[in-house]
Amino acid sequence: MTSEQHKPNRLAREKSPYLLQHANNPVDWFPWGPEAFEKARRENKPIFLSIGYSTCHWCHVMEHESFENAEIADALNRWFVPIKVDREERPDVDQIYMTAVQAMTGQGGWPLSAWLTPDLKPFYGGTYFPPGSAHGRPGFKDLLTRIHELWEQQHERVLQQGRQLHDAIAAMQTAAGAAGEARDGMLRAAYEQFRGQYDEEHGGFGGAPKFPRPAQFNFLLRYWKRTGDAHALEMTAHTLRQMALGGMYDQLGGGFARYSVDERWHVPHFEKMLYDNAQLAVSYCEAWQITREPFFADVARDVLRYVGRDMTHPGGAFYSAEDADSEGLEGKFYAWTAQELRDALGAEEAKFVGEYYGCEEAGNWDDPAGHGPKNANVLFVARTFEQMAKLFGGTPPQARERIEAAKRKLFEVRSRRVRPHLDDKILAAWNGQMIGAFARASQALDDPRYLASAGRAAEFVLAKLYAPQTKTLRRRWRDGEAKVEGFLDDYAFLAAGLLELYEASFDPRWLDRATELTDTMIAQFHDEAGGGFWFTPPGQSDIIARMKDDYDSAQPSGNAIAIANLQRLAQLTDNPRYAAIAGESLRRLLPRFSQSPTAVPQWLCALDAALAKPRQIVIAGGPDAPDTKAMLRAVRERYLPDAILLLADGGPRQAAMAKRLKFLAGMKPLDGKATVYICENYACRAPTNDLEKLKEMLEAKPTKTN
Repeated sequence: MTSEQHKPNRLAREKSPYLLQHANNPVDWFPWGPEAFEKARRENKPIFLSIGYSTCHWCHVMEHESFENAEIADALNRWFVPIKVDREERPDVDQIYMTAVQAMTGQGGWPLSAWLTPDLKPFYGGTYFPPGSAHGRPGFKDLLTRIHELWEQQHERVLQQGRQLHDAIAAMQTAAGAAGEARDGMLRAAYEQFRGQYDEEHGGFGGAPKFPRPAQFNFLLRYWKRTGDAHALEMTAHTLRQMALGGMYDQLGGGFARYSVDERWHVPHFEKMLYDNAQLAVSYCEAWQITREPFFADVARDVLRYVGRDMTHPGGAFYSAEDADSEGLEGKFYAWTAQELRDALGAEEAKFVGEYYGCEEAGNWDDPAGHGPKNANVLFVARTFEQMAKLFGGTPPQARERIEAAKRKLFEVRSRRVRPHLDDKILAAWNGQMIGAFARASQALDDPRYLASAGRAAEFVLAKLYAPQTKTLRRRWRDGEAKVEGFLDDYAFLAAGLLELYEASFDPRWLDRATELTDTMIAQFHDEAGGGFWFTPPGQSDIIARMKDDYDSAQPSGNAIAIANLQRLAQLTDNPRYAAIAGESLRRLLPRFSQSPTAVPQWLCALDAALAKPRQIVIAGGPDAPDTKAMLRAVRERYLPDAILLLADGGPRQAAMAKRLKFLAGMKPLDGKATVYICENYACRAPTNDLEKLKEMLEAKPTKTN
């Protein structure tokens, strides 16, 4: 029986794109919730928990091979209570059982497969399993039989294993560390570890597969700013260049894929995630601010153009992801055969373009798993325009012009292909990241359109997911439904985006909302005993452990972003409570820095900020006056990670901010000209209305402590 012939299961009532993908499986899936838990307890059956997300390639593979298989579905339905979870809707559930599977097997990934007791304690797990034994993995069909036999024949032993694993996970979360003292030597030690892992030839850290991890860039750029160490900047700039020249970057449409399967960034895993592109847009903006290389600004613009074109809801908010697969093949939408290039461009231009993008007649990509198209080419920049001019004649600008014209033709042809699946749910945390990216780009690239995009998205998210009466968040909105109580990431990332939006617009309402979110975050998630923040709100009855995440992986940890927000809000509001909570949380984590500093680069950014004297830059002048705009531009085009920017416009906005920051009340233009006040801890140097003097002051090295 195929999935198309089967009556829809309970998942058909859900809104999650991932759960809906499995609504016609013959597996009798339950969503995570009391109905499934009660059935498991009543019938004394173990739970089979499958966790994934809608744009996950190997999740699709396991669905097709196993969950659409009538024989396997029958075993799951008879012996287990099968539950499907969308990890992007319920990251708390994923976090618990991913920790358990990693503890059992030493590895993790998606799809995540775990077997639980009826009281939700894990006793066995893994990731992808083929239907039959293959690739060194046990066959899923045989595994189901073996686990069923163990449940029936060694029941108490299985329960004991579940209890022991649960107790170990819970103990990891409640272990209190001794507080440490901040020292910049910790930053140096972390930098040396990153330097030791750096790939001097291809950029990035470590070998294949290579994931972009922008928190590393965040730390290295701050370290360069602190020390002047040129290699910290070069590691970042070289990696960003290589990534954008490789096939992991969509050379025609902009935007970055999830990761590269090789060490050269040539062959991607083709799915595109909103959070990757949000963070990388900021990284390229910061590289532009520091180096002034147009290449970095162009990549940032292309990423944001892609998001605006393909990842934006009509109401302004941002969708979650695009799939790697289309028409059942990974990368088919993006890859080109040599004949397809000739059909689109003609033989002469196809040869030119093929040489530039490293294309081969037999293809430059061979998918070892056999899930990709045949004789396909992934486009990556194989030659410079100078090299192309030498090979084909003409000048480098002419070579660039030919490539740009060809890109437009290929993009138009590609737009007629079957697009990959779009995961169109709106997540508060991920939208916060992209709101921040657009707001930051509006400043760094001096483009008001980006500010408008950030504002529209913020309006949508706050209207659909924020309850102003209780000042609480929901995590996900889709198809008219707001669902799932917000997690730490939702509060922290959305507040961070709104803080960026405030500094880009000087509209106090964004600061008001960010402050409200932060106050709720403290009330619901702060661990007063151990420092830092829990991932889940209190009193959640459907999880077996309250987790605390501090690892900066593809996304920074919510804890690191929460502390950065508190540091920033302490400056923007002069509220000592924010600074105290941030400082105590940092001290609690400091012992971990010395053990594995490369695991926590975003925390290291917060540590660097704690060791710096905060700077406030105040521009006094009319917001639309040319001299005010020139001063604002001089500040915004520079990389100034320890400064906050304020506008004293002489109107209601200045009055509103002066209620928080008393020192703003008396700031005004001198001699009728826009004037800058540069302050440390609200103690200001002599003001100036000389633009060149302002630039000199901004280039001066800020004061550091410790």
